[in-house]
Amino acid sequence: MTTSQEKHPSFANIYQLASTRKGGDAILESLLGHPASNQDLAKLSDDRYLAEFTRKVFQSGFVWRVVDNKWHNFETAFFGFDIEKILLMPDEMLEKKATDPSIIRHLKKVFSIRDNASMIEKAQEKSSSFGEFVANWPESDITGLWLYLKKHGARLGGNTGPYALRALGKDTFLLTRDVEAFLRDRDIIQGSATSQKSLKSTQLFFNNLARESSRSLTELSQIVAFSYGENKLT
Repeated sequence: MTTSQEKHPSFANIYQLASTRKGGDAILESLLGHPASNQDLAKLSDDRYLAEFTRKVFQSGFVWRVVDNKWHNFETAFFGFDIEKILLMPDEMLEKKATDPSIIRHLKKVFSIRDNASMIEKAQEKSSSFGEFVANWPESDITGLWLYLKKHGARLGGNTGPYALRALGKDTFLLTRDVEAFLRDRDIIQGSATSQKSLKSTQLFFNNLARESSRSLTELSQIVAFSYGENKLT
């Protein structure tokens, strides 16, 4: 029988389980990543945000290594992801880029680059830069930023937007296979992991852990993942 404590574990219990599975506190701590500061996020130029969104869009459903190996070609083909230059690219130019074998030939994903450049430009109406817009978004509502990217961007739904944010340094948890399995096992989420109800429950769970532990969402997400699934030392 599953106990109440197992269904609603404290941070201390989750941490201890992750530590045991990884071989001790020191090893666990060495495996944890940390988010960038809000100051660094605000300083990051808008072209770098567009570049990472593009990288994650093309990696989605594809071999990440192949995209990484071709990344220099992407930077060259799309003018270093300069927002103004991308927005000036007509459909015909994007269609031609989508046939370039030096990058990944995918018409809809190529068109998403201009769509996401437009999202970044429009967000500047709310802040001086997209970096400032991201930096100022509260981590206590990080799923709200996920939904913003999904609604206003292109092909940034599911895990694509969150993974891009994590890569950029924004503090966010991730719905990896192990994290999702943990949440389901504790009945924190049911049905679709990305439904409004599930996202609200997941956000609340991580907010509570953050208050209890004073840890970042990035660390907490990894600790939860390490406490569950196939993350055992062999």
